Amino acid sequence: MIREALRKLMEQAPLTREEARQVMTSIMEGQATPAQIGALLVALRMKGEAPEEVAGFAAAMREKATPVSCPEPERTVDIVGTGGDGKHTINISTLAALVVAGAGVPVAKHGNRSVSSKCGSADVLQALGVNLDLDARQLSRCLEAVGMAFLFAPKLHPAMKHAIGPRRELGVRTVFNILGPITNPAGVRRQLIGVFSRDLARLLARVLQQLGATHILLVHSDDGLDEISLAAPTYVVELKEGDIREYRIDARAFGLSPQPDGITGGDAETNAAIARRILEGEAHPAREVV
Repeated sequence: MIREALRKLMEQAPLTREEARQVMTSIMEGQATPAQIGALLVALRMKGEAPEEVAGFAAAMREKATPVSCPEPERTVDIVGTGGDGKHTINISTLAALVVAGAGVPVAKHGNRSVSSKCGSADVLQALGVNLDLDARQLSRCLEAVGMAFLFAPKLHPAMKHAIGPRRELGVRTVFNILGPITNPAGVRRQLIGVFSRDLARLLARVLQQLGATHILLVHSDDGLDEISLAAPTYVVELKEGDIREYRIDARAFGLSPQPDGITGGDAETNAAIARRILEGEAHPAREVV
């Protein structure tokens, strides 16, 4: 299947959703060589990923993931970002997830170590003392007991080990960089997703529409953040009950003051120290953006 897919992509022809699902399944089952995986990723990037292709890849990853049971599936949300905005901010979505869970909304946060920044969600949470090695049953108990669990991608997507080598050797953004936020093993259907471009927001809205999401907000700010910014308006693509609409919001209209210089982060220990200050209620420039 992967050879046929490569031939189509080299001719700039899109894969169907089912073809994409079969290709990803073959990768996760170890049936594709590293050279074939690398060629596929480059060909896709050069052609540009189509919604049907991304939906097919995501469907296969969801099928192979270790499922995490949610005690309240219709209320559970995920707050996540694609990264890749090059801004090296603190872990805003991770802290926001903790605040939301503290307010009583269950959060099954799916994440990984850093890919494009100095510190990913897994890095800062580990520095804060979170155990990343919990299995699916333990994570479900966390959701029930405290209303939040961190779903560490490598632990719950073991079949993705076959793509690690080619991804690392390529060293460029591939479709895998945008699959993480849409392959949550808890099957959440309500998400806030920060993305690194407007085009990606539109693409993922169409993908998640195909995958049956209930309510999704995809955000990208005018100052380039994969977050809702305080310093500039934020572009939003909203998917709700099958319908997609686009609009802009301005956090300054809610009385929040911009702090563009106060949200820059560092390594895991630095970001963990900032996180503690914010969560303990201390004054910090990044508190309002969280």
